[in-house]
Amino acid sequence: MNGFDRPPPITLASNRQEFKRGAHLRNIMTNPLDIEFLNMNGEATTLRHLGDDTTSSWVVVNVASACGFTRQYAGLQTLSTQDGVTVVGFPCNQYGAQEPGTHEEICSFTESKFNVNFPLMAKIDVKGDEAAPLFQTLSTSSDSSGYTGDVRWNFAKFVIDAAGNVARFTSRDEPEDLV
Repeated sequence: MNGFDRPPPITLASNRQEFKRGAHLRNIMTNPLDIEFLNMNGEATTLRHLGDDTTSSWVVVNVASACGFTRQYAGLQTLSTQDGVTVVGFPCNQYGAQEPGTHEEICSFTESKFNVNFPLMAKIDVKGDEAAPLFQTLSTSSDSSGYTGDVRWNFAKFVIDAAGNVARFTSRDEPEDLV
């Protein structure tokens, strides 16, 4: 099978208001791996850029340092060491103000407590009108219960393959059960 045998993934605008603002032009047929966001240094990057030639699965997680699910950093770090897996964390302070720290504080905490060395991006919004375009796109996928829409809590997870197919997981899903 060559690359032309499979159609690209299709992503729809998540609501009419977004469609009217033209977001549909930005999101239709966009592979989530190619949507830009900022790293902690304020530089634009993509998931594809953060992976390497061996990456077959990208795990995207909205993270927080003071959450009941913060312990999942350990499982995410272990997952990030598997061949073909790139884990990317997106700090978010939208849920119970559980990620109030600066970029430096977040990195220091995750490194000292969980030995995290997978990439952590700039703090972002993952839901609502100011949600980052990557999470707007990822939120159009459904989890195993059929839920589609805004991320519900910290440590929601999305697994993306090289073709841009997205599998959505909840905060309660453990990292070791993803890939």
